[in-house]
Amino acid sequence: MRASHLDREGPDNPFPGRKALERRLGHVLPHQLGSNEGLDMPHQALSEALGDSIATLARTYGDAQAFDLRQQLAATLGIPIEALLVDAGADSLIALTLRALCDTGATVVTSAGTYPTFRYFAEGHGCRLVEVAYHQAPGRLAPDVDALLQAAWQHHARLVYLANPDNPSGHCLTEADIAHLVDNLPPTCHLLLDEAYHEFRPDRGDSTPLAGVIRLRTFSKAHGLAGLRIGYAIALPELLEVMYKVRIHYAVSSIALAAAGIVLTHEDEVEQHVQAVIERRERLAAQLLAWGADVLPSATNFVTIRLPDAERTLEAQQALLKDGVIVHRPPHPGLANVLRISAVEDALMPGRLAALESALAR
Repeated sequence: MRASHLDREGPDNPFPGRKALERRLGHVLPHQLGSNEGLDMPHQALSEALGDSIATLARTYGDAQAFDLRQQLAATLGIPIEALLVDAGADSLIALTLRALCDTGATVVTSAGTYPTFRYFAEGHGCRLVEVAYHQAPGRLAPDVDALLQAAWQHHARLVYLANPDNPSGHCLTEADIAHLVDNLPPTCHLLLDEAYHEFRPDRGDSTPLAGVIRLRTFSKAHGLAGLRIGYAIALPELLEVMYKVRIHYAVSSIALAAAGIVLTHEDEVEQHVQAVIERRERLAAQLLAWGADVLPSATNFVTIRLPDAERTLEAQQALLKDGVIVHRPPHPGLANVLRISAVEDALMPGRLAALESALAR
């Protein structure tokens, strides 16, 4: 059976790679004499430090089409392999989406203070960025879907970026909220739906490719592979075709591909980890509530608190830094009174957040 375009290297890639050639020809090609990789590098030091398997993988380019991993993902998620694109993490996928869909000067819309890397890439790409305020109320800090829609129509946006669950608020919009947004976007506008924390949300929903939507997932959070930089996009094949044309072919390393494949075959370990994180998140939230913090609901691997003002928040962050503790304070002035704390065991160690407890007591 002949592979579809997305299952092989297209004609525009001058170096399709051994794996793609083997799939195309239907037989193994054991003698690699054409890629000029350092295949004869002894890697004695690397083998001693990290093991022979890492050294072997390090010598070769990864499969540019990530065919095996996409097959695994397709089976796990219940979607066609043609609806998947693997790249070097969610950040790389954000940049790729902008490169594929937005010309210089195009308008993009997002929430004021959401994941700041989107703004970084959008402005670097020469886009015009329009931000709308979060919806804030007691116990609520959430992206404002109606405001995003209004801005998209008013400014003739090419792209709307939305993180769901949100970073840094932790809020999770419902499937109905997302459907409302998708159904009412301008006809020439796409939604970039960043689902980096998908595994931590209570409902998880499905992974169906949606018209006009690029869904981003990552192996950095629930799967613990942040240092290897690997993630994937879910979209309709005709939209991924555009992204494939402008992507960096070998951005994902052979080591990252192998590691992602291994963790996908051990989903029980991943699920145990996710449940442990959720349990720690709830304990951390309860502790912060007991200290009098305004704790926001979270469907992620972190807890977010909102302090009365930016000055007090900065003082609390600086006091924690003096104790050697890093917490995240969003750089955007719209969320300057917010602190985000990872739900790791270290955050629950007695005295670890003493400086924050003191700040909240004042």
